[in-house]
Parts: sequence; structure tokens; C-alpha cells
Amino acid sequence: MNFKIENQVFVVGGAGSGFGNAIATLLASEGAKVLAVSRTLSKLESLVLAFPNQVECLAGDMMRDEVHDQCLTWMAENNASGVVFNAGGPPAGGFHHVDMQQWDNAYYAVLRWKIALAKKVVPYFQKKGYGRLLFIESVSVKQPIKNLVLSNALRAAVVGAVKTLSQEVAHQGITANILAPGYHRTPAMERLFIKKSEIEGITVNEAAAAFELEIPVGEMGKPEEMATLALWLLSPWSRYVTGQTFTHDGGLVSGLFG
Repeated sequence: MNFKIENQVFVVGGAGSGFGNAIATLLASEGAKVLAVSRTLSKLESLVLAFPNQVECLAGDMMRDEVHDQCLTWMAENNASGVVFNAGGPPAGGFHHVDMQQWDNAYYAVLRWKIALAKKVVPYFQKKGYGRLLFIESVSVKQPIKNLVLSNALRAAVVGAVKTLSQEVAHQGITANILAPGYHRTPAMERLFIKKSEIEGITVNEAAAAFELEIPVGEMGKPEEMATLALWLLSPWSRYVTGQTFTHDGGLVSGLFG
């Protein structure tokens, strides 16, 4: 299928590993130009080596205002088509194990920076009359995950904000959607394995196996698989889809609207 994405331009956060890296790689392989953002520049080297004429790098924290300004400048200079809102998640922990400072930190890490960045890039897309906003969240927005109270609470707030935004800009050629991945082989899942092993007194491998037992298809997903869905949502073909939350979870969510 031709995704009509060749020569389009995107900003991808958290591109050093996991979902961000997989999405940036797939976009570039389809002929798009990408600004890959990561706090660690060395993590982006393989992307540049693989796609020297299509991938540019920005070493910075997607949660910081100055990085937002750098992204916006680059977007204007390169006629950008979309932004992937993606960065690391909050630490694991249950309600009684997370203190108020961690709640405050999680507000900035999960919610605030996305709203701040959206407020800067949406006016750009409004002038352009076209834009794709894609937020990478978690399956926890549809089905809470044990020992992830910060994610369970604050990612749901992102969904509410994105849904509201999507309705306000839908008539301007801009879509805003959410991908809610379940259990995938990413660095974030490794942290959950370690947390579960500590709480239950089991090995990390046993913890990973326990997570896989929850998944109906029997194994964890791959970031590259979810990236194919991201590619479609970032393409012109997704014109009629906005304000939606898509799970990519191997059947993990048991609700009717999973």
C-alpha cells in the first residue's frame, strides 16, 4: 500500500529507542523526512547512518520548552506534516508507594509537556491547513495496570485533553489520535519486569513470563509492529479518523471497547 507519506516531514520524540525509534525508522524507510529527538544523541546515530539524507537529530528533552521551540523552528523551515508526542513514562509504583513529589514530577513528565508542545505546534498546522498529531501513551488508559498508578491516572488525562483538542481542530485538516500500546519488548517493560520481580520475590525472567501469560496471543508485541499503525495514522489516509485511542495489545484489554 502506498501511504502517500514520501517526502512528508515529521518530528518524532523519544526516537532513541522503543516505539519512537521504530516509528522514526519506518517513516524514513517510506521516504519521509524526520527530526529524531532524544536526550542521548548517541542513541540516534544508527538512524542517521541508515538514512543520512532523511533523518536529522536533535539532542534534547522533549519535556523542555526550549526543545519545543527548536522543534517548531525546524518544522517551519521544513514544512512539517506531523508530530509524534513520545517520551519516557513515570516510575512504577502503587498508590501507597508513590509520594507527592513523584506525583508532581509525573504531571510534568506525562501530561504538561504534551499540552505545552501542542499549544505551540497546533497554530502552525492551522495556518498550513493540515497536520497529524499522534500521542504514544499506554494500554493503561483503557485498563489500569497494577503498580502503575501514575501512568493509570495521568495518561487518562492526556486522552481527555487530546479528545477535546481533536474536536476543536477537526474542521481545519488536523487530526489528533492516541496509540495505547500493551506489553511490548521495550526498555519501559524491562523496568516493569524488575519492579514485579522485586515485589514478588521472583527472577526478572519469571516476571517477564508472568506478563506474557496475561496476553491472549501468548507473547509480547514488537515496536516495529505498532509502528505500522502509527504510519497509517500519520498519513493522509487517516483524514477521517480523529480523537481516537487505539490499543495495540495482543488482546490484553478485556473490555468491549478495547
